[in-house]
Amino acid sequence: MSVVAFGRNWIGQWINLNRTQDTQINLQSARSAFESGNLTTSIEYANQLLRESPTQEQVILLLVRALIYQSYSDFDGENNRLRALEISGQGLASFPRSLDIQAIHAYALQANNRSDEAGRKALRVIDQSPENIMARIVLSMSYRSQGIFEASLREANVAVSLANQYQQEQVESYRTLANAYSNVGQYENALLSINRAIEFNHKLIPLHFERALYAIQLGNTDQATVSYFQIIAFDEDNAKVRFRLCELSSNLQERDVAIRYCEEVTQLAPEWSDGWYKLGHEYFLRGNLDKAQASFHQCSTLQVKQDVPIPDRRFECWYLQGQSAEITGDCQALLTIYHEFLDMTKRADIPQTWTYPPEGPPACAGIPPTVTAIYNTP
Repeated sequence: MSVVAFGRNWIGQWINLNRTQDTQINLQSARSAFESGNLTTSIEYANQLLRESPTQEQVILLLVRALIYQSYSDFDGENNRLRALEISGQGLASFPRSLDIQAIHAYALQANNRSDEAGRKALRVIDQSPENIMARIVLSMSYRSQGIFEASLREANVAVSLANQYQQEQVESYRTLANAYSNVGQYENALLSINRAIEFNHKLIPLHFERALYAIQLGNTDQATVSYFQIIAFDEDNAKVRFRLCELSSNLQERDVAIRYCEEVTQLAPEWSDGWYKLGHEYFLRGNLDKAQASFHQCSTLQVKQDVPIPDRRFECWYLQGQSAEITGDCQALLTIYHEFLDMTKRADIPQTWTYPPEGPPACAGIPPTVTAIYNTP
């Protein structure tokens, strides 16, 4: 990893060779920003074009794709995916007969985990236009989400064949093929396919995340590390890639390196509860229980403040926080967090269990808990 870090500046220079500042805002400038990996600018330009004229079919197609790719570039992409669905729905109202708009709407549905609906809409497009590449891509993704992996691979191969024939949608087609190969355990082919996608556009961050994933599945942590540092060269403040580097370092049992990356995650994204959980977990494994307890506390507090539904919360932030407090003899903190957990189990059906005798943790018998008021609100 240190060797890769040494070459990071060179990677950044290579990536930034043809970044230019576009001053004229039109469809071509928005497309150029997308192709150069500058999704923020592409979205900004496309939004401005839509404000000036809301019924521009090609702008809608570009904006939906840019929003979805941006949503996979960092940790907080849900709003972009919802926005893509909103824009594609508006496009459908303006162009109800456009097969391309129907296909991109299906693409946005798929990105928002509405796989059944996305697949049905993609099939309707294919019935009218069997060579619609985006519809084939969406159908492959839909099959993948439903666990129909062989059909997903078949449709992905059709999409790639059409993309190469018409010289369109090659990035997305090869990316879809890589995902399909991964789901049937063909990780070598998955890596080859995502590399082909990167050949067509090496500046799209999600492609590098996926290449790292397939490299890890093959046990090639060096390749994964290179991909992650390429992302950092694109986006110095990307919290998601720090999180992945923390995970990778942890798997390699490089605890100090993992902690450093996880600390960077919490600095870059202090409102991301998963970052605090992962940092706490690394501290816990390292034996630094005071810092583990503090990190887990931050994780649990954020989930409550952000109104995460109880069944969707990461309960390890409560349980491991309590374990840290129990090991260090912090009875007041242990009793408080334990009763907070019990309060949640009364208000929702959750799979996790954490049970002490009726009198509470044996080491803390007779000590009354102080339960934080925020957990008692209905």
